[in-house]
Amino acid sequence: MFDSLFKVFESQIQATAAPPGGAPPPALLAFYWHFIRQARKLFLAMLLSCLLVALSDTVTPVLIGRLVGLMTATDRPAALRNAWPMLLAMLGFLLVLRPLVLLFDSLLRFNAVMPGLTSLVRWQNHWHVVRQSWPFFQDDFAGRIANRVMQTGNALRESAVSGVRAVWYIVIYGLTTIVLLGLADWRLAVPTVCWFAGYVVFLRYFVPRMRDLSKVSSDVRSKIMARVVDSYTNILTVKLFARPTDEDTYVRKVIDAHKDAMGRHMRLVTQFIWMLWMLNALLLVATAAVGLYLWQGSQLEVAVFAMALPLAWQITSAAGWVSWEVAGIFENVGVVQEGMQSIAQPHRMVDVADARPLQITRGEIRFERLSFAYDATRPVLRNIDLTIRPGERIGLIGRSGAGKSTLVNLLLRFFDASSGRILIDGQDLALATQDSVRLQIGMVTQDTSLLHRSITANIRYGKPEATMDEVIQAARKAQAYDFIAALRDWKGREGFEAHVGERGVKLSGGQRQRIAIARVVLKDAPILILDEATSALDSEAELAIQQQLLGLMDGKTVIAIAHRLSTIARLDRLIVLDEGRIVEAGSHAALLALGGHYSDLWRHQSGGFLAETAPDRARGRTLSPLEIDT
Repeated sequence: MFDSLFKVFESQIQATAAPPGGAPPPALLAFYWHFIRQARKLFLAMLLSCLLVALSDTVTPVLIGRLVGLMTATDRPAALRNAWPMLLAMLGFLLVLRPLVLLFDSLLRFNAVMPGLTSLVRWQNHWHVVRQSWPFFQDDFAGRIANRVMQTGNALRESAVSGVRAVWYIVIYGLTTIVLLGLADWRLAVPTVCWFAGYVVFLRYFVPRMRDLSKVSSDVRSKIMARVVDSYTNILTVKLFARPTDEDTYVRKVIDAHKDAMGRHMRLVTQFIWMLWMLNALLLVATAAVGLYLWQGSQLEVAVFAMALPLAWQITSAAGWVSWEVAGIFENVGVVQEGMQSIAQPHRMVDVADARPLQITRGEIRFERLSFAYDATRPVLRNIDLTIRPGERIGLIGRSGAGKSTLVNLLLRFFDASSGRILIDGQDLALATQDSVRLQIGMVTQDTSLLHRSITANIRYGKPEATMDEVIQAARKAQAYDFIAALRDWKGREGFEAHVGERGVKLSGGQRQRIAIARVVLKDAPILILDEATSALDSEAELAIQQQLLGLMDGKTVIAIAHRLSTIARLDRLIVLDEGRIVEAGSHAALLALGGHYSDLWRHQSGGFLAETAPDRARGRTLSPLEIDT
């Protein structure tokens, strides 16, 4: 029976359903309502259940008063005979009605709202954040963003549920108590009315201050998480430079700051709780004094006095519970406010209203008077005019900061151009959906990170519907099959089912690179971008992979970036960038003959460490980088 009952309540919130459109609002109350309104029926039911709980709690002192009145009757046998209906009603209330009310309240709170709302908030926060632009993640710590997404779900639920229950309970119980005491004698209700007035004054004074201090404490706690994650993520650097004590100092500062912030917050909480204790004591003393005064004057029955004191005591108990809840509520509100800094942010890159999927038939790419600046004082690209023919393989060359990666990022629509436009097969990328653009482009980057999942899942990321045979074929083409077959992870999973660790930490750089290449092989997109795609490979593996990449390039439009000129010298055309402008374009031979930027870069590499690694001792001369690769 209970299992069926649990399932009914647990199914009330569809936590992972499609979220409502738009970013969560940046205003605090609107942010709360954005999520609560999706479970508003449950919150209304919770108001009803809390109302019933508060009313049932006021009935208990009334029953005590009735029993005391029964026990003080002069004709006890007659009083007991006449009291059977009342006693049966008491039994029905205590053994049936009140337990049912408490069960309904618990099912709503613990089985419907608490797990459902927490999961809903986390899911929708993740859904929104994962669709943020790439620069959004560059501007913050991944650990801090993840922490905010996770903690906001729990904090919003705790503060919303506790706030509704605490405020609603104390209001309902207090008003019911005032009515019951007032019906007995209006003077008995005066201490409770005065107590409420003092309680409101305390709340108006302390609550805003606790809210502000909670936000400060939460901000510092987030910094602790960010610094700890930063240290752990870069643990190899910490070990290589023997700097654990520096990391201690780095983290100690924010832990001390958090202790100070928490100390200021807890001082205020202690003051609030102590003053509330004093107010509660005054309520009990005043209620007892008024009751004794009225009883002495024969204006109050013992039964009513026996009801009044438990009612007053229950108010003080509820107020203590509420005060403790208030401290937790505002700590959680601070967590929510801090989380909103990452979550309640509109997407920086959005598709236009009538955006259409990009359709590629040929693979021609045109950059027309393209300019871009991260800010007005730092132009990165200036009036780029470039056409890449269908199936053409070009190399982007230039010193660090010349604009090569920025040009690729604009093609991928990680940023929007400041002016000008990019067209693929005549379609303006600014008018195409971002996902459709990236689905048509395969990219292998220099800094390859893998998902903390199985080898199969990582390779299949390029084509989710791929069969296992296709995954294996992609691994073979990327020269990755042999080492994958020999893998065994820390849980005993082997081969393609072995997990790679966070960011692929269990694999070498070359192994990660080959899996990344296998992923792109499987994707088989019509446009291919290679950003130092073989930089992490040894010479033997690089030669093998380059042969596979040459096959992968067939029929595709290719853009390759490499600082090692020998890697891209064979491409159809080389584009030289300098200070955000195209300064040279042509084949390897043509650019050498031109004697400009490319020639200088080539001569520098030919006369540097690359040339020195392969002397042709038999002929007594030094090989060029191009000759070394061939």
